[in-house]
Amino acid sequence: MGKSLLSLVGGLVFDGVSPDPAEHPVHVEGGVVVGLDGPPPDGARVIDAGGRLITPGLIDAHFHAYGVDLDAMKLESLPMSYVAQKAARRLDATLQRGFTTVRDPAGGDIGLRMALEEGLMSGPRYLYTGPALTQTGGHGDPRPAHILDEHTCGYLSEVVDGPDNLRRAVRERIRTGAHAIKIFTSGGVMSPTDPIRQVQYDVEEVRAVCREATRLDSYVATHAYGPEAITHAVANGVRTVEHGNLLDAEAAALMAERGAYLVPTLICYEAMKRRGADLGQPLESQRKNLEVVEAGIASLEIARNAGVRIGMGTDLIGDLEDEQLLDFRVRSEVQEVAEMLRSATSVNAEIIRRSDLGVIRIGATADLVVLAGNPFETPDVLWDPERTVIQSGTVVRV
Repeated sequence: MGKSLLSLVGGLVFDGVSPDPAEHPVHVEGGVVVGLDGPPPDGARVIDAGGRLITPGLIDAHFHAYGVDLDAMKLESLPMSYVAQKAARRLDATLQRGFTTVRDPAGGDIGLRMALEEGLMSGPRYLYTGPALTQTGGHGDPRPAHILDEHTCGYLSEVVDGPDNLRRAVRERIRTGAHAIKIFTSGGVMSPTDPIRQVQYDVEEVRAVCREATRLDSYVATHAYGPEAITHAVANGVRTVEHGNLLDAEAAALMAERGAYLVPTLICYEAMKRRGADLGQPLESQRKNLEVVEAGIASLEIARNAGVRIGMGTDLIGDLEDEQLLDFRVRSEVQEVAEMLRSATSVNAEIIRRSDLGVIRIGATADLVVLAGNPFETPDVLWDPERTVIQSGTVVRV
């Protein structure tokens, strides 16, 4: 089915912004929304939503195409040909779940984007940062302490120290099509040698990255858990904070003041807690996961109370990626349906700076999802995998 006339009728429409859905049709032509009232145009393919909710295409702002294994050192040692095939399957699966756009903040490259754009593989609109930047021994350095081999650049991260080297690395990523720049400013779960709360990169290094990215019309996302690392990053120019599980009120106030976004990734910790051991996650990573898993939900409330704009990401590594939709179930403990949907649509569209995505309005790109029911009445519809998916006016799943 090409980008011809298409009309969705009989459904409730959540436009990505409004607090409540409204009943009206959505007419599409040439991959763009062209009408929100009246009968279907002559010759249009008609999809009867039958009272189900129609939403903008979902956006996952923290998705790793190359994140194919829970053991970081093993992952970075796998053959590229194998990783690329796994990435293709991961990308197709996420599109089938209704995520029509993803941001890959630690990995990805122009080859994946070219393959998607040329139709060599099926998947969402793909925005990547290339390997994230990490200090020696930082979160992106996969080497256990007893491994002495040099590690420079892998699928998910590159070890780069010093402001001059970091500026050069930013320029190279922008040259090769990166959407944004990713850095690590705290320890993390998957890294073997750094405590969760450790603050990484010094002030000059973070400023060098942020200034260079801004000069080149891009922005910086950071992996950070503790308030010290979050404050360190945001005060020096970072625009999006990924994870943020240990956020406190003071750090949240700074984020709101500077206009920084929070991209929580709550489902990844829940999934690792339940399944990590069976999937070969190293013991140290399992232990570190327990430090942050229970705090994640509270970080949403802290951010909301401070007025921080909250996006949505999943960060599911390895075979955990099949739990992508269950992030809505975790969030439903503290967020209403409209707030969850805004995070996954219009707020994430703000984050990636695409005003044509994440909304249903005339002139917007026709990325649409028809859910299996109405989540405003039955919230678990959000994580029910049954749905119709439309990307740029093309029906990719019925």
